[in-house]
Amino acid sequence: MEPLMDFFAHYWWLVFPLSGMAGGWLRAWSKASERRHQRKVELYKLKHQAVQAEQATASEVQLLMDTHSDINKRWLDYELDVGKLIDYPVMTDVREPLTVAFLRAKREADGLRPAAAADVTSKVRMDEYRAAVNSFQVAFDVAEREARRIKDRNFSGPERDRLARARKLLRIAEDEAATPAERQTAYKRARHELEGLIVLPEPTIAALEAKVARVLGAGEATDIQLR
Repeated sequence: MEPLMDFFAHYWWLVFPLSGMAGGWLRAWSKASERRHQRKVELYKLKHQAVQAEQATASEVQLLMDTHSDINKRWLDYELDVGKLIDYPVMTDVREPLTVAFLRAKREADGLRPAAAADVTSKVRMDEYRAAVNSFQVAFDVAEREARRIKDRNFSGPERDRLARARKLLRIAEDEAATPAERQTAYKRARHELEGLIVLPEPTIAALEAKVARVLGAGEATDIQLR
């Protein structure tokens, strides 16, 4: 112990440079620790961002579902309106490649549609649904433009005359000013005129029957069928 005390007594001045060196070491160690901490924080952020990138948000999925619903509504405007289908018969003509393409795209999008936005949590799953909705939208837009361009040009002159008569008869069948007998006769004749020209989807038939039934009254419309 005494030699150590003698050393400090003779070399006390070394305390200052040693203190400076120790302070430098401490500062270097502190900076290194800070850099390690910063790297850990950055690594955590990167991992967190990667996880977020793989997740789908409910709001994003809901926007896709809303777009999907809007396209379906546009299709229903045709499917539930016989008059509109008479004006643009290509929309239900499965001989038309564009019509087949949009119906196929619709089935795919409908099959991938979740029951609720919260059901889709994977970004892969959301991207798959987005691609299907986009394909449905594009296919429908193309088919609709073609249907509006062609209208009834694919039909012969006599067939276009039948379509025109069917339009007029349907207006009579839905006209509350006409007598029940006139409306019922017009309804049956319209169905006859359309037979073999336009294939009406089941929802179209159901909507038309319901509309005519409301006009005629439940008792008078029980024997009327489009099938």
